[in-house]
Amino acid sequence: MADPSIGGGAGLDLLRAIGTQFTKTSDASTQPTSEKDFRSFLLESLEKVNQLQTEADQGVQKLLTGETDNVAEVFSASKKAGVAFDLLMEIRNKLVDAYNEVQQMRV
Repeated sequence: MADPSIGGGAGLDLLRAIGTQFTKTSDASTQPTSEKDFRSFLLESLEKVNQLQTEADQGVQKLLTGETDNVAEVFSASKKAGVAFDLLMEIRNKLVDAYNEVQQMRV
């Protein structure tokens, strides 16, 4: 059930590039040190979604091999991972749209 695009690929590279752009243009002296920067937030979110996908995949494998018989738990983990991935993709789409809009602005 794990999506191979979570672990890497164009989406992750794009999010890293966007995060790099934000950290380059922001002034470090104006940011409080206790808050996470945008890039860290995105990368942590990617890792959490990847972890949920991995756990759901492991649950399916255990169900198929007979190590567990709790279908409800496996189904719940799969749905949770699916919803998290869908939310992540929507956030990525909004970020890409916003980035493209900023790129088209005339200065």
